[in-house]
Amino acid sequence: MSSQSAAKLRSRYVEQVASDLEENRRRQEELAQRIDQLKQEEALLTDILSLAERYEGFADASRLPEQAQGEPTIPRTKGSSTQGSVVRGSVAKAKSDAKQKADQPLLGDLLLDLLAGHHEPRSARELGAELREKHPSRNPTPQVVRNTLESLVAKARIQRHKQQRSVTYTVVT
Repeated sequence: MSSQSAAKLRSRYVEQVASDLEENRRRQEELAQRIDQLKQEEALLTDILSLAERYEGFADASRLPEQAQGEPTIPRTKGSSTQGSVVRGSVAKAKSDAKQKADQPLLGDLLLDLLAGHHEPRSARELGAELREKHPSRNPTPQVVRNTLESLVAKARIQRHKQQRSVTYTVVT
């Protein structure tokens, strides 16, 4: 093998290794972002579970909060026993996780408090940034913040204001 062909081969190996390293770094960043997103979804589901536990003891179904318009419903079907045990196992784990986070206020309550501190309308992006600044342990995705704000709109606790493509929110007075 000539020194020129060995140099070419070495050059190709160096390029391939550099390319593989770059791809590995990019993939690690993607996975880190996905992990963050899953943690935020877990926090949201924990909040939902704690809400469900609050209303669990109500015998009168009319006292339960109303479902938001357009919110999907979970069909009630007769399931197999294995399906039921998987769901029960998931609920038991979710309940134990919820008890650990029970001392944290709900995301909707935090956003409502932040919004109440302002006299002018605030965007979801501004509220999300302020939330992360004041509550570093909470890091919801922008989509989770928007969904939570929209659920507060559906409950008539805040108002949505649209101006062209911009959406802002204020507390209902």
